[in-house]
Amino acid sequence: MKTKILIFSLLSIVSFTISAQNEKDIIDDLLNKWHQAAANADQQSYFDFIADDGIYIGTDATENWTKDEFFEWSKSYFENGKAWSFFAKERNIYLSDKNTIAWFDEQLEYPGGILRGSGVLAKEKSGWNLKHYVLSLPVPNEKFKEVIKVIKEEKDQDTEESLE
Repeated sequence: MKTKILIFSLLSIVSFTISAQNEKDIIDDLLNKWHQAAANADQQSYFDFIADDGIYIGTDATENWTKDEFFEWSKSYFENGKAWSFFAKERNIYLSDKNTIAWFDEQLEYPGGILRGSGVLAKEKSGWNLKHYVLSLPVPNEKFKEVIKVIKEEKDQDTEESLE
């Protein structure tokens, strides 16, 4: 009896591990296709992957958009056939115990350099949907104070302009 329980337990662990790896492979492929849709200026495919209640946070402090807001903001880029081209150089994907929630981080290459992306996906009846995405600009530690200074100067300038 103990042998049967041990075998069943081992098979369950192996099955869960294979299932989790399959889900990670699916998610990796979906994220690659999502980035490719932007590179191809395929707005429909790009936004179909984002959940209806999805959030996109861009690199600018003002960029915290709902799916609809992000769609409207990005419309001109897609219509002009020039959205953005990100390629995942490195990606880590993590899954909840039941493989229904995933979160990831990725290092992205684009023509201007390196970016960082991170997000959360939920597995729904229609498949995996992006619920939350954050695009960020990695700043080398030794340049951090300089970047903060530039951001503060920009904010101060905006404040001065709004007072005029």
